[in-house]
Amino acid sequence: MTDYLTAVMEMLGPASNRYADPAAWDRLHAELGMELPADYQALVDGYAPIQLNGHLYLCHPAAERWNLGQKIRDTVRAWSETPWDDLDPDEDPRLLFELEELSLAPATDYGRSPSPTEARQSFSWLRTMQLLGSWSRTARAAGHGTT
Repeated sequence: MTDYLTAVMEMLGPASNRYADPAAWDRLHAELGMELPADYQALVDGYAPIQLNGHLYLCHPAAERWNLGQKIRDTVRAWSETPWDDLDPDEDPRLLFELEELSLAPATDYGRSPSPTEARQSFSWLRTMQLLGSWSRTARAAGHGTT
């Protein structure tokens, strides 16, 4: 089986690890109420913050600019402000990913750490991202390349 983390890191070259900081990950995981995958953390620690190929951004929880925690909060806020009911059925992420609802951002003060319940509600969009990743891998395996 292919070790994708190693393959990506070989493609990108030597890692700088300039922001590698376990305490920053601990703070982010506490805020999220969940841990992000270890291979994702290794990739981010090695190379972030960086923009790859003009469209893939890797943010880091220890970086002031391109901060991963802030990016997640901003994404949750943007998704929560989107009028999902006004979309055509083929654009509705609830239908596309077979989700009953999108529970993205409860009313919360982002100046404080959310409760575990708020964190689960606020960051349930990560499940959608996992589904997107699964779809992308499935599409590649079926011979439908992705860009």
